Amino acid sequence: MARSARLDPEGSPERTCIVTRAKGLPQDMIRFVAGPGAIVVPDIGRKLPGRGVWVTARACHVAEAVKRQAFSRGFRTKVVASENMAAEIEALLTKDCLQALSLACKAGQIVRGFAKVEEAIAAGAIAGLVHASDSGADGMRKLGQCLRRRFGDERARPRVELFASGQLDLALGRANVIHAAMIEGPASEGFLQRCRKLTLYRSGSPEAESPDRPSGPESNGELNSLPTFRRADTEWAGTQD
Repeated sequence: MARSARLDPEGSPERTCIVTRAKGLPQDMIRFVAGPGAIVVPDIGRKLPGRGVWVTARACHVAEAVKRQAFSRGFRTKVVASENMAAEIEALLTKDCLQALSLACKAGQIVRGFAKVEEAIAAGAIAGLVHASDSGADGMRKLGQCLRRRFGDERARPRVELFASGQLDLALGRANVIHAAMIEGPASEGFLQRCRKLTLYRSGSPEAESPDRPSGPESNGELNSLPTFRRADTEWAGTQD
């Protein structure tokens, strides 16, 4: 009897990393395809046609795949991978996050401005907070106090600190965005999932979070083990986001 494939909750089979040989769910990995001219193309949305190979979503693993020519072995033919692949994928993941934030805003699931964020926290139906990475500590501290008053713990909801104010301005279509709140809903959850992947990619540490750990606001507090998605100073983080 043929062995059945292991499936994730949505029915997708697990994939094997061509660097570590570890198995993982598609959402915790980066898919690559061979494009025209045998050029390795990252498929962030996992939608490009053709046979794909997979690498665990960590910058260090992508860099190792390029260094060890693991893509040629994975595709079983000679292919060419950019030496800057790790940085290029970080830029793509960042763009994906900001596009998801923009969609959440259009869906009415983003509240902007300090006073409105305070009101949203008091109302209780928030999925998390967004702080500009170049914002002052005082505003974050005050909003943390609001979370503590409302939920008993300032870490009761995830906080995203991955993007500079200028990036938030472009994504949200408003100048000088420093603080925002995510209202519970599918668009906000999609944004948080992408932020989780970007954070783990930048961390380079496969042990930073278990792939099976829930990451949304309905995860019964388990997200508190990784409550803040911060901008990391890695060797890949200096690229244009």
